[in-house]
Formats: sequence, C-alpha cells, structure tokens
Amino acid sequence: MNTKDVIYELRTKNGLSQDELAEKVFVTRQAVSRWETGETVPNTETLKRLSELFNVSINTLLGAPRQFICQCCGMPLDDAIISRNQDGTRNEDYCKWCYADGTYTYSDMDDLINVCVRHMVNDDFSEEQARAYMEQLLPTLDYWKRYEELSDNGQFEEFKKQLIDEINDLHIEGMPKVERLNALVGRYVNLEYRLPNGQTVKFLDDQATYLGNQLEPEFGGERCFGVLANMDFILVCTYGAEGADPELVLYKKR
Repeated sequence: MNTKDVIYELRTKNGLSQDELAEKVFVTRQAVSRWETGETVPNTETLKRLSELFNVSINTLLGAPRQFICQCCGMPLDDAIISRNQDGTRNEDYCKWCYADGTYTYSDMDDLINVCVRHMVNDDFSEEQARAYMEQLLPTLDYWKRYEELSDNGQFEEFKKQLIDEINDLHIEGMPKVERLNALVGRYVNLEYRLPNGQTVKFLDDQATYLGNQLEPEFGGERCFGVLANMDFILVCTYGAEGADPELVLYKKR
C-alpha cells in the first residue's frame, strides 16, 4: 500500500473530511488532497503529527516499506506493540516490553534470552536452537551495541528489586516468593474482575507496560497467582487457565 492509500484509508476510517484532517495537522486542504493523489508526501514533522493522530507508526504511514524489529529483543514491530517515550511520543526502535515509557527494562542479556526462548520454542524450533539464535542475534542489535551509553547504571534493576521485596513482604497465603519481574503489556494482562456488588472492573491501561509474573501456588491446584506492579500500585490476583475466572486478592497503592 502506498502513502496516498494509507492516508486516505485512515482519514475515511476515522470519519474525517480533508478539511478536518488538514486542521488537525496544521496544513491546508489542498495539501491533504495532494497526499491522497500521490502528488506529494507529508514532510517529517507532519508525518509525526499524523502518526500521533491516527496512532500508527511513521513506517505504516509510508506504506511499511521496511520490517522493523525491536533493537533490544529482535521482535518484529507493528503498530500495536511499538513503545513510547516518556513524553508519550512513539519510539519505533523498541517494543513495549523492552522500552516502557522511556525506561529500558532489560539490563542483562541472559535474562532477556531466557524470557524470549520460552515463547519461541515449538515443535519445529527446539530450546537449544532458540537459545543459539538469540545469542547470535542480540549482540547485533543497537541497544546491546550501545549498552554503556543507553543503560541507566542499574537504577531500573534496583527498582525491580525493591518491588520484589515489597511484594514478598505482603506474605500472601499460598503464594511463593517472587524471584523476578518481567515487562508485561497491559492489553495482555488486563483482566476483568467482578466486584461484590456484581459489577466488573479493569484496573490497568491496555497501552501501558507493567512489571509482573505468574506463579504456581504452593498448595497446588489449577489456579495460578498473577502479580502486577508499577510505580503506583501492586496487584495480586488468582485465575484459571488462560486467565479464566480472575479473582482479585490484593490491590495496594504504593
């Protein structure tokens, strides 16, 4: 798909006239018309405005001429998992798991490999093959090549350790000690809990990145503990297979 087709499709999908789109991105209606006929393409600053307006990447606006990958973990990037900077603008170099609102979430390559390998193994790709692939790929990515420049000198790791201590100090019955917290995107873990009055509620932002883990209960059974946290809260719940029938155990402001 060409840029002219992408802009036309996004404009009409969002119910905007050419005049309305022009007003939102500070150009003339004639400029929008020229984009949609393929006569011109938006300049860099306008592409950024269109990206934020339509919640898509600049790469998508340009017709996705390249397949970008996360420069920390190597995952192919699409609009749903592209990270954001601290100011809310898109960062098309990283996925939401590796770069959460301006913070790099991995400082140990081996830890990242262990997380990725669990999701890569299948009938055609063994754990040994997945591990060998990641060990070869990661050192070629920009984040790891520039780690000394980009890293925060362990500050985020210290924050994770502090969170782990706070969670373990809760001494929740049946829940084993938390040993590690992984980056988790909200839309994958935003379960809907039923309140005593019968209403249901979600506590998370689908677009945000949190720290969390899944834990097998000490007393056995089919339900797991789920732990989620960020700067503002700690949430502990239990649920069945695939997140079924979630029950809130604790929601604590930090």
